[in-house]
Amino acid sequence: MSDKVALGLLKTGVPGLDTLLGGGLPEFSFNLVAGPPGSGKTTLAHQIMFALASSERRALFFTVLGEPPLKMLRYQQQFSFFDVAKVGPAIRYVNLGENLRTGDFSGVLDRIMAEVEAFSPSLVFVDSFRSVVQTAKGGNEGAADLQYFIQELGTRMTTWQATTFLIGEYMHTDPEANPIMTVADGMLSLTQAHEHSTVVRKMRVVKMRGRAHLAGSHNFRITDDGLRVYPRVLPPLAGDRQPGAGVETEPRRIPSGTPGLDRMLNGGLPDGHTMLVVGPTGSGKTILGTRFLQEGVRRGEKGVAMFFEKGTPRLRNAELAAMVQAGQVALVESRLLDLTVEELIDEMVQTLQRTGARRLVIDSLSEFGLYMAPEFHADLRQAVFRMLSEVAKLGVTAVVTIGLDDNFTELRFSQANISYLTDAVVALRYAEVEGQLRKFMSVVKVRGSGHSTDVRGYHITDAGIELEELPTQVEGTLTGGTVLRPPAH
Repeated sequence: MSDKVALGLLKTGVPGLDTLLGGGLPEFSFNLVAGPPGSGKTTLAHQIMFALASSERRALFFTVLGEPPLKMLRYQQQFSFFDVAKVGPAIRYVNLGENLRTGDFSGVLDRIMAEVEAFSPSLVFVDSFRSVVQTAKGGNEGAADLQYFIQELGTRMTTWQATTFLIGEYMHTDPEANPIMTVADGMLSLTQAHEHSTVVRKMRVVKMRGRAHLAGSHNFRITDDGLRVYPRVLPPLAGDRQPGAGVETEPRRIPSGTPGLDRMLNGGLPDGHTMLVVGPTGSGKTILGTRFLQEGVRRGEKGVAMFFEKGTPRLRNAELAAMVQAGQVALVESRLLDLTVEELIDEMVQTLQRTGARRLVIDSLSEFGLYMAPEFHADLRQAVFRMLSEVAKLGVTAVVTIGLDDNFTELRFSQANISYLTDAVVALRYAEVEGQLRKFMSVVKVRGSGHSTDVRGYHITDAGIELEELPTQVEGTLTGGTVLRPPAH
């Protein structure tokens, strides 16, 4: 026979989980959901069940918990995915607690079989399966009977033509050594990592037969809508960056809102580029970003601003506050101190897609690390790389700021070599000139485009940043005791 059996895939209804599973959950598969108490196992099971259950695809939920099902349902009803109308006609709950207390495995198996035959479900859930194992340890039947019970249950579930989930409070490698793994088709492991007063939830697909699933651990968060998984993947290549795609010889220029900078950029920032603005405190980085957004609004383009410290109410720029209130600029702003990179990227992408914004300002990467969970602090560069990859995929033009220490004798362009990740770099710095502290701007790089190499003095005024028309002449070396001479008039 040359015909292959195709596996039907079920969409789980859990954002991000289908990506981990390689497209969805194989139909009629026998799955184990494992993790310590409080990791989200029961909520995950209910979210999948309510997403899939219907009058044509009915679900049977066996509970062997020490608490009554009514108490469990009271809390599950708080999530938005819970549909009361499905309970009864499409979803049925069965409490096996009484059968389990007798320690009679045969009686438990007979009860499960009777309920399955009567209800003919397409989805079967048993929560918590570990209770069966713990009962066996104190009951009359030995380990051999327990393994027979598990394998018999798994075999029968496979013949039911039902997609089955066994939920258990397993720790670390415990489930992988459990006899249930010999018959399980898939296994999801949920954990909680606690570090420096921060908890990060992680999910791992340990096993999934017949699917090229994503390996490794992936972050997830429990929200009012249930679980949301954040797969650690890069977005597909943008259309103009795919092999064989045509490349414009001269990309469209995006005005920055600072005329002097546009002249240094030979007309503006190339469309779809990301420009890093680097400089010490007070050098005008936020002002450049604000003017960039204002210029977009003036041209009828919406923008998105990501702030990590300064909320709109605390900004002294009344024009920016007005743009936000008018809906011309949307804010991505969080006060959580244990954000994961995936959550932040997801919120940024959703906001850009929802608003149709073509301009983005991220201010600033210096404060970005303050909001990240401790495990992400060590690799700021990778976090920024993943964020900017999403921006490039959407074709959005962005201005990203980053602060540097006020060391006037060194010429640096970013922290953690982030300047390599952006398409353009604009450096702002101070220098002492004839007894005065002056500000200077230079364009360090613009990928695929010529640009000015001048060092221009500039001033911050009520109108924004105004550059001097003539370049400043530089004497000596820029990296050691910079000596600048103001332009001749």
